[in-house]
Amino acid sequence: MTDVVIRALDTSDAEIFDTLPDPLGAREGHRLTRHRPDWKRVALRDGRVVARGAWWGGPDDSEPINLNWFDVAEGEEEAGAALLRSAPWQVGLEVNLPAGWRDDPALRAAAETRITAARKAGYELLVERLLYRWTPGCGLPERPGRLEFRAEPDDAVFFDALRRIHSVTLDAHALKAIEQGGLDRAAQEELDFFHWCPSPREWWQVAYTAQGDMAGIHIPAHNPSGPCIGFIGVLPDRRGHGYAYDLLAECTHFLAEQGAEFVAAATDRGNFPMAANFAKAGFPVVRERLNFDPA
Repeated sequence: MTDVVIRALDTSDAEIFDTLPDPLGAREGHRLTRHRPDWKRVALRDGRVVARGAWWGGPDDSEPINLNWFDVAEGEEEAGAALLRSAPWQVGLEVNLPAGWRDDPALRAAAETRITAARKAGYELLVERLLYRWTPGCGLPERPGRLEFRAEPDDAVFFDALRRIHSVTLDAHALKAIEQGGLDRAAQEELDFFHWCPSPREWWQVAYTAQGDMAGIHIPAHNPSGPCIGFIGVLPDRRGHGYAYDLLAECTHFLAEQGAEFVAAATDRGNFPMAANFAKAGFPVVRERLNFDPA
């Protein structure tokens, strides 16, 4: 077996990236994602692509923020690991998979090839996520009408709310941020992401009960791939009333009123309460995702 050659691509040879088979449907999953040719890399054996990676970031980012397309041919786990180890960007890795992939032997085998390559490269699994996609055909979720929603221009209000929400969070990314830098870091990372999104700051809303008490926040957003549920969070002292559904319904209506033809969303597989709210609001699971962190 000949040695693997790892290459970066550019606009002159970007088509090489597309020559590897796509059993997990990554191309359809990234139909709206824009990858820069110079952020794509391939591993070649005898001139044939046996592993590929496409790093991703916003249009104004100088470096990618994650690797969200990673494919490895059967039996080429070492080549996939070499592709990851040699990359100039050591960022989070997303392995995107069809919904229910564990139930299909062929899909599971293809997924395990990628997972094995990631682990050989030193990546560690952080969390499994469920990816949702609402469309008008799903029908708008009913608004319970229990909360009042107001725009709030003061970032400090959201920062304080995020600190309180994350004090009892189930979200793996937030828990990692808390472990690394406390609640302030977790709240600031959320705010930084929302400001990074190209959607208007004026969309962010605070929810109040009929008695005038803050119940939570919701942030309708657009990331570079389109409209999404940016954040849903209920304050700890207002939990137990099902307000997360109210926030999700309002966020969905808000985006639909802005003309959204779809709304993407995600939650950790282990966050059973939020998964139940997405199901109640008519959001189908369309993909699954494994989030890995570099060592």
